[in-house]
Amino acid sequence: TVSSWFLIALLSALPFFLSDVGISLADAFFESTSGITTTGATVFSGLDTMDKDLLLWRSILHWIGGIGIIGMFVAVLPFLRVGGMRLFATESSEWTDKALPRMKTLSRGLLLVYFTFSTTAVLTYWLSGMTLFDAFNHGLSSISTGGFSTSDLSMGKFNDLILVETAFFMMIGSLPFFLFVRELHGQRWVLFRDQQVRAFLSILLVVPALLTLYRWAVSPVPFDPVHNYISTLFNVTSIVSTTGYVSEDYSAWGPLAFVLFFFLMFIGGCSGSTAGGMKVFRFQLSMIVLREQLIRLLHPRAVLTRNYNGRAVSDDIIASMIAYTFIFLLTLLLITVSLAAMQLDFVTSLSGALAAMTNVGPGLGDIIGPAGNYGPLPDPAKWILAVGMLMGRLEILSVVIVLSPAFWRS
Repeated sequence: TVSSWFLIALLSALPFFLSDVGISLADAFFESTSGITTTGATVFSGLDTMDKDLLLWRSILHWIGGIGIIGMFVAVLPFLRVGGMRLFATESSEWTDKALPRMKTLSRGLLLVYFTFSTTAVLTYWLSGMTLFDAFNHGLSSISTGGFSTSDLSMGKFNDLILVETAFFMMIGSLPFFLFVRELHGQRWVLFRDQQVRAFLSILLVVPALLTLYRWAVSPVPFDPVHNYISTLFNVTSIVSTTGYVSEDYSAWGPLAFVLFFFLMFIGGCSGSTAGGMKVFRFQLSMIVLREQLIRLLHPRAVLTRNYNGRAVSDDIIASMIAYTFIFLLTLLLITVSLAAMQLDFVTSLSGALAAMTNVGPGLGDIIGPAGNYGPLPDPAKWILAVGMLMGRLEILSVVIVLSPAFWRS
């Protein structure tokens, strides 16, 4: 699986490398990796006048990468017991003759749901005023939480209605697709009973509202609350869902917004979605463990049970989650230091490393922030960030596990 993603990214770089744009192999590999991992970071400028074939290829890579990571969640990651993913294992996750029919049924359901949402997004954008070409590209890249656009302004060239619609489809792409399939099979309201879904939707409800109030309080000019709430909702959803669209330069909203967007980059969407990031469930499990430890300090003899979504959380799952978090932070440190060694400033180095590993796309600062791109970075930095995208998309530990000789011996 790991080698397959790398090979796909390498082969997908050929259309960029062989095009008339005239970019280096590092640029081409960076762009294709960003596409297939649904990161959305780009080295290109002048998108409004770029060859439409290349723009379409970028969006197709997003769409393929989105369905690819959903399939990995169902069939591969629970099997590898990566980062607590065993918590979401089902009978369809087992590689047995008995489970194969269930896996095939689930796969067909996932593809149907993914295709239906994609088609709905395309039609919605088109009916709201986008050209058919723009609607098709943004339909593919919003459901896949990718973030590639057909304009240097990203979503800044479109009206508030389209921003609201895009926020909705980014949210859809960040929810567990297997729960949509279960809804189709008659399990009503199973989506909204899921703990990670409720937490994710709560973030999208609370954070934009509070950030809009902050922007209103510090605004030196007349403030349009409706337009600015829509803009805040859109950009917060874009970052939390790891899509990476921008409608305006949110790094100019003040120090609090700058810091908030940095920490929002860690979260990501729900497991089983197309979104990247550390995933909501890991933060929830961390809170469960923290609560457990606090209770044990007060009541050392207390007998406690851990449950998440009605399932017992074993010590193995907690250990796996802790290992994932440690490897994630260690890799983040190594990539940040590597970028800083290339004379990149601290904000660019840290936010670039984080944006790559969480598959968000845009970083922070003047170079790779919402108003910039990754084109000015040196080629070695692009290679490193491309590897970071792949590691983040494949849950990091799966890369370490698959490269381990012990895995193949067992």
